[in-house]
Amino acid sequence: MSCRTLLVHLDDSTHSTARTEFALELARRYDAHLIGLYLVCQDLTRPIFLHGEGAWMGAHEAQRDNNLKDAQTRFLAAAERAGLGAEWRAPAGPVVETAVLHARHADLLILGQYDERDNAAYVAHQFVADVVMSSGRPAIVLPYAGKVRSFAQSVLIAWDGSRESARAMADALPVIRQAKFVTVVTVETGPASGTLAGIDVAAWLERHDIQAGFATAPKVAGVPTGAMLLNMAADRHIDLLVMGAYGHARAHERLLGGVTRTLLESMTVPVLMSH
Repeated sequence: MSCRTLLVHLDDSTHSTARTEFALELARRYDAHLIGLYLVCQDLTRPIFLHGEGAWMGAHEAQRDNNLKDAQTRFLAAAERAGLGAEWRAPAGPVVETAVLHARHADLLILGQYDERDNAAYVAHQFVADVVMSSGRPAIVLPYAGKVRSFAQSVLIAWDGSRESARAMADALPVIRQAKFVTVVTVETGPASGTLAGIDVAAWLERHDIQAGFATAPKVAGVPTGAMLLNMAADRHIDLLVMGAYGHARAHERLLGGVTRTLLESMTVPVLMSH
């Protein structure tokens, strides 16, 4: 995979600016074309975002149009300040299906963790999970807390030998190629086989000119694997976690795997997810 086209999700939330800045920096790093995809909640019963606050508005359509124009102006102005060309899109249609359609024409997606304290951050139920699971494209999900001060310099790859894990690692290659430290970690859930798996993965990465170490962590009773990964990320000063995304659709509800759900809810560093 190469990173020639990046797509960043934009909305009216307080975190949209940070996603824009992050996306512009990645576009500069990879000399990539950047698309800003503006999609917001279409549920007229939810508050509309207005000048940093959630507010009920009678004139929904007029206010949404003002918000759209303001978001477009801010995005294109940020791209101009960065000296980069960028493409603005604000398509109509159901938000999840529309996001998935446009995502499939990009190499890498930039999404934001849902912040329940920000009314404008709500786009649709499990929006990020649905886009990651359905688009067939890798996504970098940014945590809403804190500023991303470094990225992909110290990388932790969560490896369990699954299809999703293999896909995520392969999709991450162009992102982690310049990393200073890469560690492949397996969480032991049975007889020790993680060491061999870690060695094999590290050897595969070396053939892609990426030097990686490997580590195993015994499963701790009562501690979710997702929490273990976040603890390891904190202990090792990780600035990118790479992992497969797990889940499936049932009726109208997305059922997420435990690790995927934990990371989407509690992430503290950017996570590159792929399904």
